[in-house]
Formats: sequence, structure tokens, C-alpha cells
Amino acid sequence: MTQQTPRTQAAPAPPEGSIETSWDFPGWGTAETITDLGSEPVQVTHLDSGDAHKLGMWRSTAICGNDITSSCLYVTAIAAFYAGPYAPIALALVAAVLYLYRNVYAEVGTALPLNGGAYNVLLNTTTKGQASLAACLTILSYIATAVLSADAAMHYAHNLYGGLPIILATIGLLGLFALLNIFGITESATVALVIFLFHILTLIVLVFAVLPAAWAHREILAQNWSHPMPGGAMKAIFFGFSAAMLGISGFESSANFIEEQKPGVFPKTLRNMWGIVAVFNPIISVLALTLLPLAAITARPEDLLAHMGLVGSGVWLQKWVSIDAVLVLSGAVLTSYVGVTGLVRRMSLDRCLPQILLRENHWRHTNHWIILGFFALCASILAVSRGDLLMLGGVYTIAFLSVMSLFAVGNILLKLKRGRLPREIRASWFAVLLALASTCTALLGNVLIKPAYVRVFLFYFLSAAAVVGLMFIRVQLLRLILAASESFLERRGESNNKFSHWIMAQIQEINGRAVIFFAEDDTLPMLNHAAIYVLENEQNKRLRVVHTYVHESDIPQDLAKNIALIDHIYPELRIDLLLVQGEFGPQLIERLARRLGVPKNYMFIGTPSNRFPHSLASLGGVRLIM
Repeated sequence: MTQQTPRTQAAPAPPEGSIETSWDFPGWGTAETITDLGSEPVQVTHLDSGDAHKLGMWRSTAICGNDITSSCLYVTAIAAFYAGPYAPIALALVAAVLYLYRNVYAEVGTALPLNGGAYNVLLNTTTKGQASLAACLTILSYIATAVLSADAAMHYAHNLYGGLPIILATIGLLGLFALLNIFGITESATVALVIFLFHILTLIVLVFAVLPAAWAHREILAQNWSHPMPGGAMKAIFFGFSAAMLGISGFESSANFIEEQKPGVFPKTLRNMWGIVAVFNPIISVLALTLLPLAAITARPEDLLAHMGLVGSGVWLQKWVSIDAVLVLSGAVLTSYVGVTGLVRRMSLDRCLPQILLRENHWRHTNHWIILGFFALCASILAVSRGDLLMLGGVYTIAFLSVMSLFAVGNILLKLKRGRLPREIRASWFAVLLALASTCTALLGNVLIKPAYVRVFLFYFLSAAAVVGLMFIRVQLLRLILAASESFLERRGESNNKFSHWIMAQIQEINGRAVIFFAEDDTLPMLNHAAIYVLENEQNKRLRVVHTYVHESDIPQDLAKNIALIDHIYPELRIDLLLVQGEFGPQLIERLARRLGVPKNYMFIGTPSNRFPHSLASLGGVRLIM
């Protein structure tokens, strides 16, 4: 039962001629009580996932491991191109930076165990606009991942069929996975595990199979080591380190599906990925420098490992490595499609992107506009780069390092703003700052390597940011269009009520949706902060403050009066009070979301303490705003 209850303080009538009397005034708030929300168990739904916590360590490692370990198929040649004989040192430094980021990611993941990576942590520690910029960088990283992986896969496939047209085949592979995703064939954890294990086996076989030949030609290593590098060793290591950071791209992917992992699995996936990268990348680099002249390494960036197999052990190993490369790189393409679909869908649900992207086809219920749009962007960046691996790697690395740096910034904000939030792992301030400085240094190095790559990066990033920016100011744009059209028609002595009413309806539809804030008490600063957050971050003009109680005596005495006061301070925001009888928790949130029709990503809470009886992930997507 919902009861309308009077406010303890009457709302004054708005003065004549003020904005409060205009057609888009949201109105003064009311107070209601819900006493029949129910106590029967309901299935708690999650915003980004179905059944939460279902993947174990190895399947979770496989999904993100295919992404990060696929980079070893091309990063060795890229590191050698810039660092020359110092490539193993550059790759070892990359592994050291990744070690620092293990705890940086683990702290955030255990404090905010929600899908979304950098977008999620910034959404819960700063403004929605800043989180959206991180999401744009992540989208660009996904685009570069898909294109780079597909292009490298087709270069390795060229070893299996010499007549393969690389560019057309790359577009075909990207198109194939677009169709697979539209038809609902997405990543299977079991298939990912099989590919991952086969890939690790291939790397082990490659290392031991070429080792005898490398030892027999060890004089090549001495020749490579004596190769002079322009600018000296330090400059070579700096630029090699910067470019070699591409070898840890994919490390962030585990944070994008953390809700699908069992408790305690997320930090283990980070450990496993670090271990694989720290072992294989430097070893393969040393073997390449021992087996091949430096000029031969830098001449084969697209399929170096297959060439190593051919020189070190014969055609059979070249074919084996090529087959493995096609499989694991194709898996990375599929991961990109799945990841970007989830991220763009989440941003659309948060109304950071157009709602048309949420449309589903009738036969498979997949978001075809997201998938087709992603394919179009991938095809365009492939056309711009003409399949140049160094350009693709440069754009990819800039986007990836930007996202990684923002994750470190998110960790710092988490420490400063959400210090009370429980977490299982804490990264030291020294480790976080050193990790952030390392990725920023690598980012600077990539900018200096080739400024032209920055122009390509900025074009795509600013295009995505412009779309998001338009979504944040769409109400103002609609008002501008309305004012311009009415002024034009007034000068001509005409009227167009239909168009004006349509614009007004669009604005009211955007503003009229409610957001919910669960208030624990009647503290004025807390209520004021919630109102300011909604005004600064949401398009909504209606805030429903919900207080849950078991007994009426538990209701804070001044809650209604204080909410009425905040409501009068901000007349552009309607603030309602909703008293809900029941115990706060996932079940109550689920029942209330269904009753009011408010998505959980439009429900907010303050930062819980160590005594909070529920995990943040169990609340199904509820956000933190203070």
C-alpha cells in the first residue's frame, strides 16, 4: 500500500513570472509511505550480468589471458624495432610495471566488484562526465584491439595460405565476428580455456624447439648486442619500454567482467596474467635476438614467432604457431566485441550515449546497432592505417595506457573519497604513484615516437567524446531549438504548436525520470550533497529520497522537514520523500526497482562502512555518490 502523507512544512507558491511557473518546472516534492512492498524472495537481477559469481580461476584467466598473451605474437618485434638489442630489458621493465598494477587493480576490484573497469571506478568516485571520458578511451582501446588482432591473425594465416589478401581478409574476419555477435554467439569460457591452454602449450613448445638452434647460432646474439642504437642505450630502452607496454594490453579486461567471477578469483587472474607476461615475453625476445639478426626481426613484425619456428625447427612449427596465432588472435577479436557491447550498453543505460543503441533485434535479442557501429569504426581505422602494424600499435598503446593511468587515478580517488569502503587488498601509496608515473612516462614515449599516431588517436577519441558531450547537453540543445523555432515563427506571425509541444515533451521525458537516493538518516549535508550530485551529473529533475525502516519509531524525526528544506533550496529539482517499510538489502532494492520502474544504475547510496552486511556487487548495480 502506498500512502500520501503531508510534508511537515508547506511549500510556498512560486512567485509569478519566475522559472518555477514555466512549463518545465518539475514541481514541489511530496511524501509517501510504502508498507506493502512484500517479503517474499525474488530473483535479484544484475545490471551487467546474469548469474553473478560463476567463473572459476582458470576460465576467468583464460578469457582475459587470451587477450594479454596474444600480444606476445607481435610485441617482440615492436620492442626490437625501437629498443634493438635492449628489447629484453624493455620487456622486463614492462613486467615490473605490471607487477605494481596487480595491487592497484586488485584494490579497486575488491572495493568495487562491479563490471566496467575504469568507467566503473570513476563513476563511483568522481563525476559521470569524467567517467564517460574514460569509457571513450576504453572504446578506442577495444577498436584498436580488434583491428590489431585481426590484422595480425591474417598475417599469420598468410603462412598457411600464401594467396590470402591481408586487408580484405582482415575486414572479413571483423565482419564475421560482427555477424556471430549479432546472432548471439558470444564468448564461451570453456572454448576460451581450450584456446588459452593450446596457446600456452604452443609458447612452451616454441621456446624449447628453437632453443637448440638458438644455442648453435649464439654468435648472432653477440652481433645483435654490438649493434649501435641512435641516441645510445638509455634512449633505446626508453622508447622500447614505451612501445613494449603494448605487451600488457588486455590486463584490464578481467576488471570488465568481475561480476561473473567467483569471490576471490579476480586477484588470482591478475597474478596469473602477470606471471605469463613476465616469463614468456623476455624469454621469446632473447631467443629472437639469438636466432635472428636484428634486421630480420624488425622486418617481420606481423608474424615473427612463426618465422622463428621456421628458422629454429622447420615448417611444422611455423604451421603450428600460425594456427595457434589465428585462434588466439581471433579470440581477442571476439573479446573486443563482447567487451565493447557490454560497455556501450552500460553507457546507454546511464544515458551517456543515444538510446537507439539499446535496441535489440527480434530474432536474437542482441544490440545490433552497437555491433554494426563497432565494425564500421574498426573498418575505418583499418583503412586509415592501411594495416600498418606500428601505427595500429601506437594508437592502441596510447588508448590502453590512458585507460590504465586513469585506473591508477581511480585508485587514488578511491583512497581519498571512499576510504571507509571495505576491500580485501590495499596497494601502497608508493606503488600506486610509481605505477601511475610509469604509465604516464610510457604514454609520453609513445607520443614522442610518432606524433602522427596521436592525430589518429585524437580523431577517434574526440569523435566519441563529442557524441557523449551532446548527450550531456541535449536538454539545452532542445531548448535552444525550441527558442529559435518560436522566435522565427513569431516574426512571421505563425505558430507551430505541434513542434513546440513535441520539443517540450522530449525535455519533460528526459527530466521527468526519477533517481533514487537511499538515505540512512536525516543529516542535512548528506541530503544536500545528494541533491547537488543529481543536478551536476544527471539530466533528471526528480530525486526520490528513500528511507527504509522496520518500525515507525526508527524513522528520523527531522527527515521530512530537512528534505522539504533542500527541495526549496533547489527549485529546479523536485525532491520526494519515500518511506519504505522493510529491511534494506538486495531483496528490498529489487522489489522497489520493480515497483517504481527505476533501473538500479539510477539508485544511489552513500559509502558503506565495514559493518555494512551486504557486498556492493550483491546490490545489482547501485552506485556510490558520497
